[in-house]
Amino acid sequence: MASSMKTLVDDDSRYQKSFELFLESSTEHQCMQDFIHHVLPDILASVGNGKSHLNVIGVGSGAGEIDLEILSQLRLKHPGVTVDNEVVEPSSQQIQSYRALVSRKPDLDWIKFTWNQMTASEFEEQWKEKKTTKKADFVHMIQMLYYVKDPGATISFFQSLLNKSGKLLIILVSGEGGWAKLWKAYKDQLCISDISQCVTAGDIRGFLDAKRLSYRSFQLPSQMDITECFTKGDEKGELLLDFLTEVQDFSKTAPPRAESGCPAAPAPPGLQRGVCRQSHLQQQAGGAAC
Repeated sequence: MASSMKTLVDDDSRYQKSFELFLESSTEHQCMQDFIHHVLPDILASVGNGKSHLNVIGVGSGAGEIDLEILSQLRLKHPGVTVDNEVVEPSSQQIQSYRALVSRKPDLDWIKFTWNQMTASEFEEQWKEKKTTKKADFVHMIQMLYYVKDPGATISFFQSLLNKSGKLLIILVSGEGGWAKLWKAYKDQLCISDISQCVTAGDIRGFLDAKRLSYRSFQLPSQMDITECFTKGDEKGELLLDFLTEVQDFSKTAPPRAESGCPAAPAPPGLQRGVCRQSHLQQQAGGAAC
């Protein structure tokens, strides 16, 4: 990443604002919910071996909406089961939102929540220091491997926590979508070296293949309206552009070559109006269940 640019993850408040706008402008949560309701139940049915108590770990759980959808489907497939749910999330704001969401939901007494405000690597370090022997029946890592130093090592650790019938769910941006194309074209300008910001589902499949690990792969198509990114000075557009590039104040700090390849750059005369009125980033998330 160019020295003048700072990664968005270092400014949690701005990151959360841009993330909320991303959800409003995209079909991200809709495609996740479709997957959770129509594909995931068959995967969840295979865990547990008939046990009455299950252990779940959510890595990068955010504000909890997706977690609770998953747990609801788990309960439907395993009626009467109780669950220990380890929440791993570094953002205090997101943890607070998750806890508030749980407090508003009735009939969750079958779930014991353990709140771990920490990164995946900190959770791993703590787990090893305590010499914890508990095994997990289901682990999900949804759109979070961008923020670890070594995705392969992170996957290996959480896979090592699984029971024999346990499953690990990974969801990342596809290697064929618009986001991946942006990263490939401007990796040197946008991606920082101490986290794996530009990792895609294609990279993860390569890792799993190299380790000869069995998995099932799924496609979760979605799109994002980037129209406002074309209006310089538009507050929402600036935040969305920050989220797309993972750079704080991208339009103000990016070198000309990087900025010219991103949506905020002016379109050629005669095309700008049409582009601004209807612009979408075609995305595609890739899911793998190991």
